[in-house]
Amino acid sequence: MRCSHGDGADTICLRPASYYRKSSHLRKRSQLDKLPRWPLDLIGERWTILLLRDLLLHGPRRFQDFQASLPGVSPNILSARLKSMEDNGLVRRSLYSERPPRLEYVLTDKGKSLGPIVKAMREWGNKHLG
Repeated sequence: MRCSHGDGADTICLRPASYYRKSSHLRKRSQLDKLPRWPLDLIGERWTILLLRDLLLHGPRRFQDFQASLPGVSPNILSARLKSMEDNGLVRRSLYSERPPRLEYVLTDKGKSLGPIVKAMREWGNKHLG
């Protein structure tokens, strides 16, 4: 059976087209379908969860501290991830030396609230992968 999903593309369907229409019956959605995507938008980029881990474990960190603990991350990517985390309110930059000006990254309350999630991920990894 050929069907269209409203995007102009014909595909082979196992169900009648009415099943896919918005006006058709409502399908039950699992709890996973109801999860919002925005948490992953905040912490799902490569390196971000590891930056959070370092901040949670070691407290305020300098740029060079991250470079030392995360071999393989380029300075450009590291800067972009830290900027994104700052823009999203997970970290703030703090001046620790005025001459020369030196910055460190500190978790905000919003960033600290991700601690249980990072801990749960570590425990899951230890249980299933370690």
